[in-house]
Amino acid sequence: MTNLTLALDVMGGDFGPRVTVPATLQALHLYPSLHVVLVGNQPEIDLFLTKAEPSIRQRIEIIHTTEVVSMSDRPVHALRNRKQSSMRLAIEQVRDGKAQACLSAGNTGALMAISKVLLKTLPGIDRPALVSCLPSVNKAPVYLLDLGANVSCCSETLFQFAIMGSVLCEAVDKKHSPKVALLNVGIEEIKGNDQVQQAGQLLQQSPQINYVGFIEGNDIYSGNVDVIVCDGFVGNITLKTSEGIAKLLVNQLEQGLTQGWFVRLMAKLIAPRINSVLKQMNPDHYNGASLIGLRGIVVKSHGSADQSAYLQAIILAMTEAQRRLPKMIEERLESILLDINN
Repeated sequence: MTNLTLALDVMGGDFGPRVTVPATLQALHLYPSLHVVLVGNQPEIDLFLTKAEPSIRQRIEIIHTTEVVSMSDRPVHALRNRKQSSMRLAIEQVRDGKAQACLSAGNTGALMAISKVLLKTLPGIDRPALVSCLPSVNKAPVYLLDLGANVSCCSETLFQFAIMGSVLCEAVDKKHSPKVALLNVGIEEIKGNDQVQQAGQLLQQSPQINYVGFIEGNDIYSGNVDVIVCDGFVGNITLKTSEGIAKLLVNQLEQGLTQGWFVRLMAKLIAPRINSVLKQMNPDHYNGASLIGLRGIVVKSHGSADQSAYLQAIILAMTEAQRRLPKMIEERLESILLDINN
């Protein structure tokens, strides 16, 4: 594996360096070819580097700044007034070719705005989309986009999301011809608003995309499709509702396994299987949402991510960088648009 450099906004999220730096050290131990640029308050960062081995420390560069984009900052304000923030400086590393990907657990709206201005969108892409994966009953990940970067979308934008989601699935999971569906209020062709129906028509005219039609909310986790497309308003509510239900189920299962001696005994006997189920249900297992459609790679971590979850986001950023995701999307989009115009 060739050397790879990630730029990390270590000040973002609920916990800042006390989660982001230990997770980064863990990643550096796991991946000897990884180099990182840590952007943030150096004295705070150094507190968590005191026990780092020399071989690890030499693969770390620190860019010091005390300015941070807060969760309450409006995207336009962050773009205009936070020009020395850890988030912006990390994205600049990608823009300037010094890092192959950027990761932040900070303000999503600000990350979207700054990334779009600094990195620009790919040719043929109007808006970047935020995409992440969900679990399914057959254990294969299901990619859902957009997750909130674009609250309302026209049919052409949904069409572009479908292309990007398909390429992402191929790149990350190496799945040939992934099944793509539009999230709708019914599977019948007459259902849904004009934007969804028109997007479906565009996808039907694109033989390079394996479009399988509409999908309803109760079928998201079935594993019947690989990529599900919707606007950011619907996607964000879907994701947050899913996370809430998953945490509820995990909590209820954990409580149930502590009630009664017989249940506790049985729980010990099947503990490995129970732990596996709990891990699959935990949203942190799928941490890391990609801001795709840009000329560079930007990954968003949950703000509340713990060390294990943040590590998952680092691994996702590495995977996308190694497989040159923006270039793959650009080439596929160019090919599809060429077919449509002919």
